[in-house]
Amino acid sequence: MRAAEARRAVAAARATVSALGLRADEAVVLHDSNKLTVRFLPADIVARVAPEADGVAWFEVDLAVRLAESGCSIAALDPRVEPSVHERDGFAITLWTHHEPVPPLEIPPADYAGALQRLHAGMLPLDVAAPHFSERVEQALGSLADRDRTPDLAEADRRLLTDTLRSLGRVIGEHGGAEQLLHGEPHPGNVLSTGNGLLFIDLETCCRGPVEFDLAHAPDGVGELYPGVDPELLRVCRMLVLAIITTWRWDREDRHPDGHRLGVEWLGRLRTELDGHGPDIPG
Repeated sequence: MRAAEARRAVAAARATVSALGLRADEAVVLHDSNKLTVRFLPADIVARVAPEADGVAWFEVDLAVRLAESGCSIAALDPRVEPSVHERDGFAITLWTHHEPVPPLEIPPADYAGALQRLHAGMLPLDVAAPHFSERVEQALGSLADRDRTPDLAEADRRLLTDTLRSLGRVIGEHGGAEQLLHGEPHPGNVLSTGNGLLFIDLETCCRGPVEFDLAHAPDGVGELYPGVDPELLRVCRMLVLAIITTWRWDREDRHPDGHRLGVEWLGRLRTELDGHGPDIPG
């Protein structure tokens, strides 16, 4: 968030926590992007704060309740307050348990694969109205088509990303394998190593698709340890995810602190990955 908006977000979250009878003397910002994640002490409660217009807070709360009931390894809502979305000063605020991280901070691939497999097993029977992963592809294509949103992207790079998203999205869609509810972005930034094991956070990204789409967000080596994975589908999903996140780095609304450098770096990586392309994948 921009500095002024972030200050308002912290103030709104502090007022919400205080109104619930919990002390919020100190605010520690844990993460700042399109949403703000703040730990309040001494209550030791975590607030996730987003503009109300985002409209996904209730989805995340409802899903967290259902996943907790099914025993999934997720960061929990704070049990001291009712599961809810608190609206204040134009922000949607949700309240979560703080989980203290413990070593190893770099998760062994086998542990990562096992935790993701257990998460998928808990998600499999849930009937949740979640978007399909292809909607994320369409959103990225929309950003590329709108030159006002991606003004610094060279035309050759715009064509590369557009062709890659369309081709790989089609390849995955035509694969015909099993699909289910997914985390959507289970990269290391959304996995906590805690005393209760590995816990996944940021459930607003949940979508439907093949498990290989989730595994494409994990570090190298994790997917190869996941039982029953389709290696070729995983390879294609990794390239698709790389094209999606590269596109976001070029969007003028992107708030990643190192966005431009990553956008350039990931374009180079994508070109390298596409050197060994198949007949349906652009080079």
